[in-house]
Amino acid sequence: MFVDQVKVHVKAGKGGNGIVSFRHEKYVAYGGPFGGDGGKGGDVIFEADPGMTTLLDLRYHRKIQATPGENGKNKRMHGANGDDKIVKVPLGTVVKNIETGQILADLTQPFQQQIVAKGGRGGRGNCHFKSARNTAPKYAEDGFPGQEYDVIVELRTLADVGLVGFPSVGKSTFLDAVSRAKPEIGDYPFTTIAPNVGVVQVKDGRSFVMADLPGLIEGASDGKGLGHQFLKHIERCRVIVHLVDMGGEEGRNPIEDYRIINEELKSYNLRLLDRPQIVVANKMDLDEAENNLKAFKEAYPDLEVFETTTIIHEGLDPILTKAANLLEKTPPFPIMEEETMDTGVTYTFEEKKKDFTIEHLQEGLWKVDGPRLERIFDIKKLNTEEDFYLFANRLRYLGIDNALREAGCQDGDTVQLCGFEFEFIEN
Repeated sequence: MFVDQVKVHVKAGKGGNGIVSFRHEKYVAYGGPFGGDGGKGGDVIFEADPGMTTLLDLRYHRKIQATPGENGKNKRMHGANGDDKIVKVPLGTVVKNIETGQILADLTQPFQQQIVAKGGRGGRGNCHFKSARNTAPKYAEDGFPGQEYDVIVELRTLADVGLVGFPSVGKSTFLDAVSRAKPEIGDYPFTTIAPNVGVVQVKDGRSFVMADLPGLIEGASDGKGLGHQFLKHIERCRVIVHLVDMGGEEGRNPIEDYRIINEELKSYNLRLLDRPQIVVANKMDLDEAENNLKAFKEAYPDLEVFETTTIIHEGLDPILTKAANLLEKTPPFPIMEEETMDTGVTYTFEEKKKDFTIEHLQEGLWKVDGPRLERIFDIKKLNTEEDFYLFANRLRYLGIDNALREAGCQDGDTVQLCGFEFEFIEN
């Protein structure tokens, strides 16, 4: 089964917690804090594997999670780092963040690796919090959570030359004739429902990879037919071989077919038209082929058209030689837009997200919420007077005290925080 798109959930490992420990040794007076740091959480790493051709494995493993780091130990010993989770995918795989649309990985080289989700930093042990005012701190820092989100993993066929055209124009027959690939061939539309890839050998010894891409139809760029499932595989190709059914079977008009396919390429991505095209007039053995070819050349006088009959392997060598020549002078077309920029730095303004929000629920009742609060608040860590003192200082550092006063919070009001209620007291 060919699978070229999968939605998965990735979660990097949480950092280990620092610990509270004190040095207790004979003849060592006032040993002081001795708690070690937690280990770093494991990363989620995607790796390109040349031996893979489909994303079928990910279809049955929709949740990918790395190992958390170990907690710190006494004697200032560092906890072990979590193991990275390496996910093997085929060459040509792109990983996107669903929420932001950002490309997190574009794997085009054998065994290339890219971190998709970074593990959390380990928390510091109490030995880091010693000061002249507090020589024996009884608190430590929790580990930070790793990155976690949903991603789309897409396989975009990694080929040098792509065959495009309407269904049943002879793309599969062409690939079968010039390589050892064995695509399914039939006299009905959409015989090919997944890309087929083969290595093509030119007579002068040069070789390249060619992909038989499933047939396009009008409106494919808007998702009609199999739409984007077809077009995305063309993005990797450096040269496009455009096959036109010059026999005009099933009442088709070669002139309109050529125009419609190019419009679909343009609508999907303007950069697809930057690739050099080799126009092939196929099925020249049919009765109306000569007349249709004459009309086609009159409609597009500037085009170089190669005539062929793929079913009998006629006229193939000039096309392969032309493709090899174009590949020598055509650079790769990267998918990540930032790679195409020459020099310089682009600065953009983005409004900083608020660390917290304050909501007035009713008279005497307030609610404070925010992602940063959830990271620093843990009711299980509020066990000693020092823990409460540290937590209060963190709230004061974030400016929550002043923000509540400015919002109108009065002495004795109740403040909800992460599911718990506290009394607001003015000093």
